[in-house]
Amino acid sequence: MAFEYAPAPESRAVVDIAPSYGLFIDGEFTEGAQGILDKTVSPATEEVLAEYTRGGAEDVDRAVRAARKAFESWSALPGRERAKYLFRIARIVQERSRELAVLETLDNGKPIRESRDTDLPLVAAHFFYYAGWADKLSYAGFGENPRPLGVAGQVIPWNFPLLMLAWKIAPALACGNTVVLKPAETTPLSALFFADICRQAGLPKGVVNIVTGDGATGAALVAHPGVDKVAFTGSTEVGKAIARTVAGTGKKVTLELGGKAANIVFDDAPIDQAVEGIVNGIFFNQGHVCCAGSRLLVQESVADELLDALKRRMATLRVGDPLDKNTDIGAVNSAEQLARITELARSGEEEGAERWSPACELPDSGYWFAPTLFTGVTQAHRIAREEIFGPVLSVLTFRTPAEAVEKANNTPYGLSAGIWTEKGSRILWMADKLRAGVVWANTFNKFDPTSPFGGYKESGYGREGGRHGLEAYLAPSKPKASEE
Repeated sequence: MAFEYAPAPESRAVVDIAPSYGLFIDGEFTEGAQGILDKTVSPATEEVLAEYTRGGAEDVDRAVRAARKAFESWSALPGRERAKYLFRIARIVQERSRELAVLETLDNGKPIRESRDTDLPLVAAHFFYYAGWADKLSYAGFGENPRPLGVAGQVIPWNFPLLMLAWKIAPALACGNTVVLKPAETTPLSALFFADICRQAGLPKGVVNIVTGDGATGAALVAHPGVDKVAFTGSTEVGKAIARTVAGTGKKVTLELGGKAANIVFDDAPIDQAVEGIVNGIFFNQGHVCCAGSRLLVQESVADELLDALKRRMATLRVGDPLDKNTDIGAVNSAEQLARITELARSGEEEGAERWSPACELPDSGYWFAPTLFTGVTQAHRIAREEIFGPVLSVLTFRTPAEAVEKANNTPYGLSAGIWTEKGSRILWMADKLRAGVVWANTFNKFDPTSPFGGYKESGYGREGGRHGLEAYLAPSKPKASEE
């Protein structure tokens, strides 16, 4: 008899979502100059959760001016005083973690156990970590008495809305900068709830400003002459446009873009452990992960054994209601993203790869895609070259470590990679050869606020997290008059 789980839904009652939200500028919620409202929907049910304001260039200008005004007093605070606010924010995030986890799952579509057990603990951890740095910036290795840059314009994606916010805002505030943040148009709610957390923490007005809207809103923020630092996480296409916009302006820029990570399994790897890592690497957050292990490179001699074990494991994955604590794979974030995943999967079949998915019943409403793997994939296939950003795994084989390196690096991206082997020397040799910003060994998709994250090539430049994440928000101290 098959073992069936009883439904275990998390209650929506812990979240009070308002019918409509304004922009958060200078410590207050305010209407937008254009008077345009957009809707955010639940990807799992397609129900409208709330209306939010579409900010325009005039609203961006107001937010930047508020941030510039607040910068004078915020940057003048001793680091230990800024740290108190960051600690307070971290504690409030912890206290409201259940509410925020349910909100994130409703607005994004990811399973509640991921938002509850991964996203929210990491959000709090990032604010705690950078609170610790706020009074130690002179010891970070970026010069004696480094100074903040000014106003940071930050644009974040929809796959980890609150976590990406923490990655951006925590180091910026710790260094003494002020912030104007633009959340993704499909997931604005957690950023708006964070605005309330800022007020609850007593953060001075104008230090954090939230301007919701679409791509035009983000473009206006990036191009604004009052912004000193641009931080963006998202697609490579948009990242290139941002790089062109800021070229020659003197603005500091960090770009964390797309990926097509290779997850490399050698013949001496523990098969069961590797299978769990493969599943976590590609099916975590429905594959909506820039560093997802979307290319599986497996040594020929164990390919059949590993694929049999992987298919058995995939057959146990539960697809459905993201608020159910038993759910492994939730809803795709939007109809647009579902269409892209569907189109690329179809191209894999048309180009001759063999498609397989476990038997699973998808809900009637919402945006859903079954976990899928392709075998018989070559490096010429679109599904091996293009970022799908969904629960789709392409399987390729190799014979020697050198061939594995060559295939892994045969991509315009360079964000992450995984290595599965019992030989420590092979791990070190491979890690040295792989052109990827993050290389995991016998694990995948593990994050920590103390560890830097970022890529090479078309995966962007700059690092977020760790001591390295401070650099993009600091400038060298000005020399004294006697030294000039």
